[in-house]
Amino acid sequence: MAAEAVEAAGLVFPAGAVKMIGDRIESERGIGRTQLSRWACEEFGFHDALGRRREMSCRVALLELERRGVLELPQRQSGVRQSLARQGGGLRIEQKAVKGSLAALGQIELVAITAADDDDAGELSKLWNDLVAAHHYLGYTPLVGAQMRYLVRSERQGWVGALGFAAAARRLRPRENFIGWSESERRTALKLVVNNVRFVMVARVQNLASHVLAKAARQLPRDWQERYGYTPVLLETFVDAEQFAGACYRAANWIEVGQSSGRGRQDRTHAGQVSKKKIFVFPLIDRWRAALGVRTTLTAAQSTEAWAEREFGSCKLGDPRRTRRLIRVARDFYARPQATVPRACNGDTARVKATYRLMNNADLSLKKLLAAPCRQTVTRMRDHQVVLAVQDTTSLNYTAHGKTEGIGPIATRTNSAVGLILHDTLAFTPDGLALGVLDAQAWVRDGEEKSPTRDIEQKESVKWLRSYQAAAAAKAELKNTTVVSVGDREADIYELFAMAVQREDGPELLVRASGDRCLAQDQQRLWAHLSSQPVAGHRELVVPPRPARNGKPARRARTVQLEVRCAPVTLRAPDGKRRLGKLTLHAVLARETDPLDPDDPIEWMLLTTLEVKNFAQACEKLDWYTTRWMIEVYHRTLKSGCRIEERQHHTARALENCLAVDMVIAARILHLTWIGRTCPDIPCTVYCENNQWKAMYCFLNNTPQPPHKVPSIREFIGWVARLGGHLGRKCDGEPGTKSLWLGLPRMDDISEMYAVFSKFAQGP
Repeated sequence: MAAEAVEAAGLVFPAGAVKMIGDRIESERGIGRTQLSRWACEEFGFHDALGRRREMSCRVALLELERRGVLELPQRQSGVRQSLARQGGGLRIEQKAVKGSLAALGQIELVAITAADDDDAGELSKLWNDLVAAHHYLGYTPLVGAQMRYLVRSERQGWVGALGFAAAARRLRPRENFIGWSESERRTALKLVVNNVRFVMVARVQNLASHVLAKAARQLPRDWQERYGYTPVLLETFVDAEQFAGACYRAANWIEVGQSSGRGRQDRTHAGQVSKKKIFVFPLIDRWRAALGVRTTLTAAQSTEAWAEREFGSCKLGDPRRTRRLIRVARDFYARPQATVPRACNGDTARVKATYRLMNNADLSLKKLLAAPCRQTVTRMRDHQVVLAVQDTTSLNYTAHGKTEGIGPIATRTNSAVGLILHDTLAFTPDGLALGVLDAQAWVRDGEEKSPTRDIEQKESVKWLRSYQAAAAAKAELKNTTVVSVGDREADIYELFAMAVQREDGPELLVRASGDRCLAQDQQRLWAHLSSQPVAGHRELVVPPRPARNGKPARRARTVQLEVRCAPVTLRAPDGKRRLGKLTLHAVLARETDPLDPDDPIEWMLLTTLEVKNFAQACEKLDWYTTRWMIEVYHRTLKSGCRIEERQHHTARALENCLAVDMVIAARILHLTWIGRTCPDIPCTVYCENNQWKAMYCFLNNTPQPPHKVPSIREFIGWVARLGGHLGRKCDGEPGTKSLWLGLPRMDDISEMYAVFSKFAQGP
């Protein structure tokens, strides 16, 4: 073994290194472990980003080699660590019961223990060791790898606590699931996660602990950068659930992501003899997932159970039992998106009754049930520089249901169809990744004719303004993300443009123009003015398919050649809206150069609050508007995949409550489709459980033995699509949402049966 390269504690010792270390120990009998680690760092090139020796990492690696029996280290020399062990906890510092508020302590300061104090004899270092040894329930042990230690000093009370940060846990499934890490991404970016390994407070003052944690989150990145040459992105910590509630971490906005398995750092045999601990994390920057190398914006813990908990777990429904029931309903509906409620509940009478009772609860509403998923959507938006808040309207037809209370007309006066009107807003990245539902409005028309001179607040058109306001509320939390509200021609409303122009800190607006508006300059019209501009360039664009509507035939998706013009425009307020004044926007005109149908060419006139000064910026806005088509796919998934129009309830309120769950499920199906096409090589375990992919493999390959290697997400999606009828031929292309929603119910049944047989195979 000594003749080969050896890896230990993240360091790779070259071939022959272990023998060289052994020879050094043999030739210098008095050499200490500290001196040995410094020599090894210089000899084998173990340095950090700033060129400094990685002494602590090297010491840990040498200890690991000794445990393997590869190396015999010199005896430990007497020092603070040994004296602490002999004293059984070191110097006792009495806890300080300080009366009054946090303000009574005066200014709180975190004093970093610098390199000069890291020597065992350093006064601050010894004080930190003594505080931790005396007051932390795990006592004192040396910190591992890169580390920072802080003493907490009060202006009026002196030393009141200590914190320690060190290397993150090497593997931690709840953390990996929360981040969305693949194995390769974890190995690359693990050093950017720092573990809060010790935290003690000897002064008992309300809010002191959370205040100190908040200060540490602000100070640590600067100190870490100065010491190690890079900035951490995420903090983590473990809280023993049997002894502590973790209230101070929650108060400091740390996020609980799961529970450890009960294995310690040195548990090589999976004995699991350490108590299980709650895992908390704290992101230090906005787009922290991207900084950690995650190529997708996945929700935490991608299994169906954890996904439902993540999306709906923070819903405030007045009773925790309702929230738990909602999570169960979401899991059942996602497992069988096309099933009726009894089938989704596996025929369990109690679950069926509980589901109907929840949906019919008068205290619940679409807004209440979507509040938590919408917050999760905003959280995912933080990881992106640009997010498109696409809004659109669709109708839900419940004519075939007979007498459902509270529904109304959804079509023209010549059509007796009844149901609900839904106007929803979904967040997408510019390349089409669905981040989730951002807003939803559902209402019932009363069928009475309305005066066209009403204020916009009394018209259905106000839906566009309300959606924009929802995007504005999200933008208020996203300082580093550009949010763009996107609408089709129905959104060409002067009040909407006025709202967007007047809000300097609000979202941008991108709308396809419908009317040929009057311009303030020279009494011109919009189309004529843009047509007179020089052609900025030509652009190929894939135009999405169009269903047959308004007397126009259906149109297939195709690639067209467009000539692009752009110019700033100042719109004149329409009659009756002069109070809103003139509005200065930017316009982009894209017109098909050689249309297949001269009577129906592709022609888009886009109006936006975003700056468009050149051809590149114009093409960017065209691409963003093309993404609007994804909400059409979403509505098809909602209706055909989740079969929301086949849900049978007696009241419109119950239909809306059921709609809230199905909307979140449809967004996840859309997300899964995108992931399979754009990130095909990531492991499928970011989106499914082990028993699910193993069950699918065994079923489709007619074998009882699954492979050891985890398949890619593309392979897994292909399996699900096969169950949904996708043949997977070259001419078939990638699976779409339809084959996925058809395959998901069968996958769920197969997985459950696989789990049952696996238990029998293991024996009693």
